[in-house]
Amino acid sequence: MGGEGGQGVQTAADILAQAAFEEGKEALYIPNFGIEQRGGVSLAFVQIGANPVGSPKFDQAHLVVALSARSLERLQDYLHEGSTLLYDSSLLAPPEVSDSVVGWQAYDTIAPEAFAERRLTDRRQKFPRITKKVHKILGLPAGEMASSRLHPRVSNIIVLGAAARLIEIVRLEEVKKALEKRLANKIRRDPKLKELNYKALELGWEAADRMLKGREAGAAV
Repeated sequence: MGGEGGQGVQTAADILAQAAFEEGKEALYIPNFGIEQRGGVSLAFVQIGANPVGSPKFDQAHLVVALSARSLERLQDYLHEGSTLLYDSSLLAPPEVSDSVVGWQAYDTIAPEAFAERRLTDRRQKFPRITKKVHKILGLPAGEMASSRLHPRVSNIIVLGAAARLIEIVRLEEVKKALEKRLANKIRRDPKLKELNYKALELGWEAADRMLKGREAGAAV
């Protein structure tokens, strides 16, 4: 996962690894970020498996999640033909498809009318040029969904819900348990945060579920 400092990338990755642990799987979470609290690129690496994780670093990712153009540029080396790339389409403009790309990359996006109005088009960052073959690129307007339906600060939790569903390894209930543990202090101070974050998780999970069903049917979502 990658984004800018302050976007909640580390929180989302930490919860995902904890959810895998709750499922009885081996999981490793490695943060990678600069000294800036905000304004710097924030990367997080999560490795999950049935067997002990023997190495803290991998060369290829099954899922790459990008919340900013700069972070996606940093994560491109981990893409391969089996990778799925999930990006926040309220922050990044859709990738441009050239003749050289068609045939080995797929570009799907959640239909805007299913969630929120397209209000951020003029402010979205340009999608970096992808230089490697990937299995699928999926756009999710997490920022817009959070702002219009819940609260802007839970957009990372919507992304977490989508990522958890796309990897098809952890159950939603385990992600909820991990989230409650990770945010225990904040929830203790404000109990309403629990339900708010649960709704954000469910929103992302359901969106990704529709993506997967669209893929299985051979149709764009």
